[in-house]
Amino acid sequence: MNLLLTGAWQGALSAIPQIETMGHKAVFLPQERDPLPCDPAWVEGVVCNGLFLHHPIEDFPNLRFIQLTSAGYDRVPMDFVQARGIEIRNARGVYSAPMAEFAVACVLQIYKQLPFFRENQKARVWEKRRDLRELTGKTVLIVGCGSVGTECARRFRAFDARVLGVDLFPRTDAGYERMHPLTALDELLPAADVVILTVPLTEQTRGLIGSVRLAAMKPDAVLLNLSRGAVIDEPSLAAHLQANPSFTASLDVFESEPLNESSPLWACPNAILTPHNSFVGENDSVRLNAVVLQNLASVGT
Repeated sequence: MNLLLTGAWQGALSAIPQIETMGHKAVFLPQERDPLPCDPAWVEGVVCNGLFLHHPIEDFPNLRFIQLTSAGYDRVPMDFVQARGIEIRNARGVYSAPMAEFAVACVLQIYKQLPFFRENQKARVWEKRRDLRELTGKTVLIVGCGSVGTECARRFRAFDARVLGVDLFPRTDAGYERMHPLTALDELLPAADVVILTVPLTEQTRGLIGSVRLAAMKPDAVLLNLSRGAVIDEPSLAAHLQANPSFTASLDVFESEPLNESSPLWACPNAILTPHNSFVGENDSVRLNAVVLQNLASVGT
């Protein structure tokens, strides 16, 4: 297979000799927005992330295989992929462990008021807090029970939290007390202490959390988004944070990235904003290399 590898796969260059032993031919594109290093008609397979945001997929007439370096499919024109019968694989499981650890860290820093103590340390102020919370006995609602959500469930259960799931395709899973269909979300939100969004972005989940559902949540709930920014209506969230100082949101993803400097979210003291960084872990490259090479070995040349 003639493969176009992009810099979205950091291990691409070093893996080319191994890929060629499988019978594939490979060229490398460091930045996906740059001009292609080959005729698009030559390309039969790609390893990429957002390649088709810069190079229309229609320009690749012989494309038959796509390997994504991300878990999400929202940067790929899936209608076209399915209509053409193009085989597509994602990076399922590669980033799940660091993202689940990040989720625990975000909730714990809120519950244990770590930003407050850090600021007091800078100011050399000795002041106790009597309003620290604990995860024991809390209800954690995970919206999107794929690989990331399920790794979150495992970790929050270790803190003796009650873990419930909501998914487009509910199933029985030992990591959850129970997994519900998406239609049960409105029923479950009012009882949740922590809501973690790990659901894929689809037309069904775009704007899933808006003003009505925010108002239904507990006044002191924690909302954590690790999925895609467009799952939340950001203006509604900003307004809710401003009006409800006990409510906290920890956001690692945004509808437009980087987040515009004019966004009101920056000024919300009860929001923790991170730059789409939750997926990073020192073992990501090892896991991604294993997934990509295994998938390339299984497809025909």
